[in-house]
Amino acid sequence: MTNAPAILVLEDGRTFEGAAYGATGSTLGEIVFNTGMTGYQETLTDPSYHRQIVVMTAPHIGNTGVNDEDDESRQIWVAGYVVRDPARRPSNWRSQRSLDDDLREQGIVGISGIDTRQLTRILREGVMRAGIFSGDALAPVEELVERVKAGAEMSGAHLADEVSATEAYVVEPVYGVEKVADVVAVDLGIKANTPRMMAERGIRVTVVPSSWTAEQILAENPDGVFFSNGPGDPGAATHAVDQLRKVLDAKVPFFGICFGNQMLGRALGYRTYKLQFGHRGINQPVMDRTTGKVEVTAHNHGFAVDAPVDSASDSPAGYGRVKVSHVCLNDNVVEGLECLDIPAFSVQYHPEAAAGPHDASYLFDRFISVMKGERA
Repeated sequence: MTNAPAILVLEDGRTFEGAAYGATGSTLGEIVFNTGMTGYQETLTDPSYHRQIVVMTAPHIGNTGVNDEDDESRQIWVAGYVVRDPARRPSNWRSQRSLDDDLREQGIVGISGIDTRQLTRILREGVMRAGIFSGDALAPVEELVERVKAGAEMSGAHLADEVSATEAYVVEPVYGVEKVADVVAVDLGIKANTPRMMAERGIRVTVVPSSWTAEQILAENPDGVFFSNGPGDPGAATHAVDQLRKVLDAKVPFFGICFGNQMLGRALGYRTYKLQFGHRGINQPVMDRTTGKVEVTAHNHGFAVDAPVDSASDSPAGYGRVKVSHVCLNDNVVEGLECLDIPAFSVQYHPEAAAGPHDASYLFDRFISVMKGERA
């Protein structure tokens, strides 16, 4: 771990001085905070964090090291990493290397030793662009602020194609489990645990690139179609929305998670909007209105669907009645949609729980029920 000086620069000109963590150099991105107490490896490798600098609110990070089993994708996707108190050495029987080494090897510029509590209070006023600078990238603060202000904004950003698989691949049902369905999963930034949890239930999953058309998807003759989580502004993902409408027109059962929920919302004709600071962590309370149960859930989203919460509404795009199936109990944000006249539903959060609690894993069973012609 290096003690080289580093500086975090916010778009509004506020700065935090600390020590370089991971690679040295410079990075720009939208800065957001994550409230998870653990699961940093899954967070770092979640493609939904593409082009975002992630601040961990938990003060001690890196104590369990890094291994080769817990990655959720092929690489670390965060633009930068901010921690208060990095572990001096990992201590876990599964650890294969330190987090600092992994960040450095993959070129992820980070900063440590700053007051992440103060920083989080600032970001609760609203997320913004930021930059981390260390080593040869250090320069007068005024110059660094201008570099941050020149960085790209998340609003209007179409990023799913940048993180998607380039070729289709298949995840077979777990050995010994009878196959119950074939599903085409569109990779908008999919996490590895999602097809794994489907496979545990007997679903054969064909994961396909985000560039696939509805014609290609339907040519696979799937029992169901799935749209994954992913990064960027849902308002910019016009290709995915257009293809999803064709899937809905074909009455093929549909399930979406996170970005997939936003795609369903926009396909149904609702708008999406940017949250003040988003939901990111593994401890968010959500009510399933179908059962009345409250789940502790994993989240990673900065946008949400704007649909009527209090009662079912008619889809503005003509797909029948739609109800909000799940709501966040912290702020009443829409966390799930259920179509009442076509076989489609979605949730805004992460039932694959990587990392996170397993309260919502039943949603994969609901998907099987919908594919069997039952109501969600």
